[in-house]
Amino acid sequence: MTIPQTISAAATDLASDGWVRVASIDDLPLLEGRRTTIDGHRVAVFKLVDGLAAIDAVCPHKAGPLQDGLVADNCVTCPLHDRRIDLATGQVIGYEGAVHVHEVSQHGDDVWVRLSHAPLADTSAEADAERLVPGDAMSDPHSSVPDTL
Repeated sequence: MTIPQTISAAATDLASDGWVRVASIDDLPLLEGRRTTIDGHRVAVFKLVDGLAAIDAVCPHKAGPLQDGLVADNCVTCPLHDRRIDLATGQVIGYEGAVHVHEVSQHGDDVWVRLSHAPLADTSAEADAERLVPGDAMSDPHSSVPDTL
């Protein structure tokens, strides 16, 4: 399920400062993620026991859908290859790579996100070469070609 991006024509103070309303708090199940798109960027939003988190929705390893990952210990585990991403820092635990951590805030029942444009720590060509591209065997979940790490 993708969170619909909605924002009224009468912009609020939040919207004028780069914040985008992405959901109602009731749209986010506890310890699960949902995906939205803000200015062309896919963002995964998570409801945690102690608040909210928002990160890039694409795993830096092979572009897995992080919103579909399991959430525990303030981390999300990518459903493709079990890479754990810290929801507070965006760092991949035990491997190189990171995702952007975006600002997220709850005002009333509304969940708002503001994109972070800070540079990531890992910008190596090696990390880019590992990403899933169209036509890769992992693009098709029913592929008979085994995945290799």
